[in-house]
Amino acid sequence: MTLARGTFVTLGGGGFLMSEDGSSLIDDYTLALTGKERPKVCYVGTAAGDDPGMASRFQAAFGSRAEISVLSLFARPEWGYADPAILLDQDVVYVGGGSTANLLALWRLHGLSEVLAQAAANGTIMTGVSAGMNCWYEACSTDSYGPLAPLDDGLGFLPGSACPHYFGEADRQQKFQRWVADGSLPEGYAADDHAALVWRDGVLVEVVSERPDATAFSVTRNGTQPVEESLYVRYLG
Repeated sequence: MTLARGTFVTLGGGGFLMSEDGSSLIDDYTLALTGKERPKVCYVGTAAGDDPGMASRFQAAFGSRAEISVLSLFARPEWGYADPAILLDQDVVYVGGGSTANLLALWRLHGLSEVLAQAAANGTIMTGVSAGMNCWYEACSTDSYGPLAPLDDGLGFLPGSACPHYFGEADRQQKFQRWVADGSLPEGYAADDHAALVWRDGVLVEVVSERPDATAFSVTRNGTQPVEESLYVRYLG
């Protein structure tokens, strides 16, 4: 594993994709981290097969306050194929949800792993929700194969394992704890919907939320038993 330099904002769920009107305090927070009045933001929807609906929601949520673009690896007619090198010229890369396994496979085929690591080191903020959280870590809990399963083939830009939707989807909490306890997954972090873990240069610096009741946890093991510890969450409202 080679931890990546740079800033990562990883959402267990939430953001514009889980908002009826596209508003999100975590997305606002991420844009503010750039320090720019109108940052460049690129949406990467690989995990959902470059779903046009998700990209349209991104455009509606960010178009009035950012210079936006969409990276399409499926060469959708709306955008065509985009050279992944465009990510090197962004202030924020926003990764949508879907299949973590498919995202990782396609990213590696198209050389995104190296491009993203370089962009992050150069100051581009990496953010994402669900699969867009999972991808950055060493391993994760995913439903990419139908039933929830452990996946130990993440990019490894961030340490340990990840579990999004910790309380938002049935069995997430129980199974993540079990897999950490039995060694199927390394010790890691779980984020509830509307909570985000914020990392800088491989170090967890804070947890933020866009709802006052959103939570996040570290999950470790003691022998063969899981140990869940609540993390301090700063509500952005």
